[in-house]
Amino acid sequence: MPAVLVHGVPDTHRLWDPVRSHLARTDIVALDLPGFGTPLPSGFASTKEEYLDWLIKQVEQIGEPVDLVGHDWGCLLTGRLASIRPDLVRTWTGISGPIDPEYPWHYLAKIWQTPGEGEQWMKDLDLEEFAAKLVEAQMPRDAADESVRHLDATMRASILALYRSAIEVGAEWKPGLSSMTAPALVTWGLDDPFLPHRFADELGNATRARAVVKLRSSLDSRLITCVCVTWAQTHAAATRTAMIGHPLCAQAFVRKRNHGEAARRALPGLHQTGARLHDKFSKHPDRRRHRRRQC
Repeated sequence: MPAVLVHGVPDTHRLWDPVRSHLARTDIVALDLPGFGTPLPSGFASTKEEYLDWLIKQVEQIGEPVDLVGHDWGCLLTGRLASIRPDLVRTWTGISGPIDPEYPWHYLAKIWQTPGEGEQWMKDLDLEEFAAKLVEAQMPRDAADESVRHLDATMRASILALYRSAIEVGAEWKPGLSSMTAPALVTWGLDDPFLPHRFADELGNATRARAVVKLRSSLDSRLITCVCVTWAQTHAAATRTAMIGHPLCAQAFVRKRNHGEAARRALPGLHQTGARLHDKFSKHPDRRRHRRRQC
């Protein structure tokens, strides 16, 4: 059963390159969404539904249920796929991608969703300046440079079409998350300025996730993807091992979902890990909220 990795915006499959050499498993499929480093299929209009249909076809072709991992927009698309095609998914991991009608679109999304204004923003885009802004938003410098290097005219047009098709995506897709049957894991970055981490809890609740893992930065793809792919292979038994010793663990918070004895058997060690890290984490500005919500 391969692991299928789906990137977000503005990325390509190269988002996952730094982590692949750190994974024990080799059955990894990292996809490029149409228009993101690859040509658009004929007649493809880059709406969220077209991306979803395309993704379903890619997973169907594998011929067996997969461990599905999505970051950013990849989280939304894979979460929807796992909701409506549970036969295709063995496990699902969502990384920093809110699927919630209460989520307030970030300022760039609002620009991209506005006809005329979005086109002008794309026309005036300075790639070097945009890369610097991504770094300010906690993206590693090399990852930011790699992302903007592929931000050509096709990707720019695809981003505008995708965001304009998705203004109400939270209201449209969140109700279906309750139909997800695959074991789920949600991971999030505490420092992500675009994605308040309360939506990690909301997504965890909606998908009945086995755990919600919060780290200092959602863009440390090396740690997060290693955790996710390792977790998928073992249904979370190795998550604790994958995290211990990483520098970000000093500010990590692991919240085990309270699903009774079955969850405790499925997640050995996660609750103890979260408790041990909580003291170091408590300096975070939102510490009272997390202390109240800890399972």
